Amino acid sequence: MNHDHKIKSGWSFTGNNGDFRLEQPDRSSFLYFPLVNEGGMMSSVSPKLHGQVTSGHNTFLTPPLSVEDLHNSRASRNFWVYIEGQGAWSATGDSARQNSAVYGEGADESLLEAGLLWHKVTRGNKELGVGAQITSFVPCGNDKVELMKVVLTNSGTKELTLTPTAAIPLYARSADDLRDHRHVTSLLNRTYTSAYGVEVQPALSFDERGHRVNHTSYGVFGAAEGGAQPVGFFPVQEEFIGEGGSLDWPEAVVRNLAPEIGEGGGIHKEGYEALGGLRFAEITLAPGQSHSYVVVLAIENDRIGVPALMAKYGSTAAFDALLEENKTFWAEKVNTVEFHTGDHAADEWMKWVTLQPVLRRLYGNSFLPYHDYGRGGRGWRDLWQDCLALLIMEPADVRSLLLNNYAGVRIDGSNATIIGQQPGEFIADRNNIPRVWMDHGAWPFLTTMLYLDQSGDLDFLLQEQTYFRDSFMSRCKERDTSWEPGAGSSLRTAAGEVYTGTILEHILLQNLVPFFNVGEHNNILLEGADWNDGLDMAAQRGESVTFTAFYASNLLDLSRLLITLKERTGGDTLELAEEMKLLLDSLGESIDYESIPAKHGLLDRYYAAAPNKVSGIRTQLKLEQVAADLARKAEWIFDHLRRNEWVTSGHGDGWFNGYYNNDGERVEGEFAEGTRMTLTGQVFPLLGHAAAPEQIASIVSAVERNLFDDKIGYRLNSNFGGIQQNLGRAFGFAFGHKENGAMFSHMTVMYGNALYKRGFVKEGRKVLDSLYSLSADFEVSRMYPGIPEYINEQGRGMYTYLTGSASWMLLTMVTEVFGVKGKLGDLLLQPKLVKEQFDAEARASIKTIFAGRELKVVYTASGSAEYGEYQIHAAKLDGAEVTLQRVSEGAVISRSLLSALPEGQVHLLEVELA
Repeated sequence: MNHDHKIKSGWSFTGNNGDFRLEQPDRSSFLYFPLVNEGGMMSSVSPKLHGQVTSGHNTFLTPPLSVEDLHNSRASRNFWVYIEGQGAWSATGDSARQNSAVYGEGADESLLEAGLLWHKVTRGNKELGVGAQITSFVPCGNDKVELMKVVLTNSGTKELTLTPTAAIPLYARSADDLRDHRHVTSLLNRTYTSAYGVEVQPALSFDERGHRVNHTSYGVFGAAEGGAQPVGFFPVQEEFIGEGGSLDWPEAVVRNLAPEIGEGGGIHKEGYEALGGLRFAEITLAPGQSHSYVVVLAIENDRIGVPALMAKYGSTAAFDALLEENKTFWAEKVNTVEFHTGDHAADEWMKWVTLQPVLRRLYGNSFLPYHDYGRGGRGWRDLWQDCLALLIMEPADVRSLLLNNYAGVRIDGSNATIIGQQPGEFIADRNNIPRVWMDHGAWPFLTTMLYLDQSGDLDFLLQEQTYFRDSFMSRCKERDTSWEPGAGSSLRTAAGEVYTGTILEHILLQNLVPFFNVGEHNNILLEGADWNDGLDMAAQRGESVTFTAFYASNLLDLSRLLITLKERTGGDTLELAEEMKLLLDSLGESIDYESIPAKHGLLDRYYAAAPNKVSGIRTQLKLEQVAADLARKAEWIFDHLRRNEWVTSGHGDGWFNGYYNNDGERVEGEFAEGTRMTLTGQVFPLLGHAAAPEQIASIVSAVERNLFDDKIGYRLNSNFGGIQQNLGRAFGFAFGHKENGAMFSHMTVMYGNALYKRGFVKEGRKVLDSLYSLSADFEVSRMYPGIPEYINEQGRGMYTYLTGSASWMLLTMVTEVFGVKGKLGDLLLQPKLVKEQFDAEARASIKTIFAGRELKVVYTASGSAEYGEYQIHAAKLDGAEVTLQRVSEGAVISRSLLSALPEGQVHLLEVELA
């Protein structure tokens, strides 16, 4: 991405690995940074070292928090120094005195430097002549540990005598206990000190799992330079802060009180809020002299082996070595995909976007300050969309993930909504809440099709997998009273055997059932909601026209895939559960698709034939006949949508109506109260085949007029004017916030992707460019590099890091902008770069993985670099000319050529555009 305008950004990149710096970071509210590893440690840290440390919903080391707590709570990872003759000063900036001076001349100076999952804040106070640098990270690996290194420096001209104290509250229990029996659960605490710190192992855990004996331990440990142990401890919070004191002005520091020293071993306290309070020995620093400390925050499944922990983590040498190891680990993960364009800052920004899908895999949708909901884990939609990025970043793992995911499909075309911790683990609903999101069946095929294009692995479609079963049936309209949890969550045959069907059978089922599940306007019912969870109040009569378009495109693509399967494999039949033949009505008694009762009747017959079990009998069907049935259904929907759901405006343009509300009323169009339009309603017709080519320009015009706002980008919807109790809770939000008219990144990126797909490159680039510009304009967005979930009415980036839009941005940049994509296993090059994206040497490049090989694709424009004026002229692979197979949309390089390349090195593919 490149820009004619200069982005005024508070942060700036400082190299080639995503590293950035930001002066006075604590002058911006709501900022936080993720620190995480693949072993389950999940932390967040603010410029003043607020944030939380946890390994799951029931195991918080520090108090759970929401984003408002970042500036309102006094609990933080504090590190105090008592300066002889000057009093208390916080190395993190989090003292009552420093907070009160924030708008005055006596405020600390601070600098944030951060990179791929490391965070460093340097802070100084000229008046006191003291400075501190605190570096934080979570080591890669499986230990649930967070590390801090604190370096204190005498930045003045006089000798300083300092008494350091680390003070980190140990919450040590479930997030449920924050307001539900907060004090009572503190009575469970058993707090111990040892040579290096404070450890808490509550006797019991009180949470939704019941009253159980607790084994988890939480601790804060530390050592000074040279391995010196703390000289004493403050293990009880109330004793540390003192009567009338607080965590940001504690009596023990302000009055430099002596710590507790365990006699004959450690201190043992019971029944109090605990504190990782570590007092280190008094030091005297000459001007310019520094002294360092390492603080270790740890969560363990049983009592912590402190000597081994400190031997591994508790020295500056270990800290520095592990930090370098951590930087290398994350750089290698992110640099699987690298972009080089004419805009270095945008290329660096994309490194953070590339990291975001990995963060979502590790955090789920919880455990960061804005994401103060849920209990970890991911939803059904997340499983599939996160795989989009994994197909590009870690393709080797994706096949098994996709296979596992299909075990969540029910025989009624719906799916499990509670996903277990293990891949492929789906859990019967704990709360007996019947809920179906009508869009869920549409996503798996989109992701699977990307996998098939990237891999050419058509055999995957014929793999067998189980189906999910619980008490819900007929898309949650009925209950199976005969089902017991002890029977397990796998679909069985009438004979009681676990039933398996091919992946292709699962896909067909998910896309055929919704075709018949229509409302009074013959569009697919909205049910509990679609992609937009906020459209959750129209379950009876609501219809999602937009996802009707998505399902129709799936049906057409499936039809074409079946023909390809026949050509590639030589087989001409398809084996399906016999009950499913009902859904392929044109193979038997064709029904009239205009007849809603006929559709409902057929669906009822199917539910009756497969009532939470199947016969187990398979039927052989001709591939061509099944393909023809799918195509017939798809074409009927396209014709239906173009005839009945196209809204024309008084401005001469038009767009697709996206929804009907629970009163059966069309949602979008020009009304007396104003224009109502959704971006979602346009994205899916554009992304697939529903929008006819002649309709695209009209949609773009309407979106620009009704939804584009210079200040916040492409709004998710126009102002509907008040709450819509017949549509969903989203309209209870203030307009311009979250799902009601904010710039919702996910749909914006998908809109950009759709425009590129349909050849509207200049328009698609404007969409992606707006998202980058808004996110990277720190003076307005107030967020670190990356994509937010949404941008609010003021332009602030909200719900940072954990958003599926990052997967779509990465996918769009690789497959559409740079045009490096698969075509059933072969490499299709179809660049859609514009002039500004080439560097001074007229080059643009991408490093990525394809066919199990690392490729660096370098495009060089030997003539015009403007899209539409160049085409692929020639290509060289590792210096040798490549014979290109010309196709209408670009050039194809066979997979066999790439697979023959040696592994373990980056291969150079030079492509000349002329």
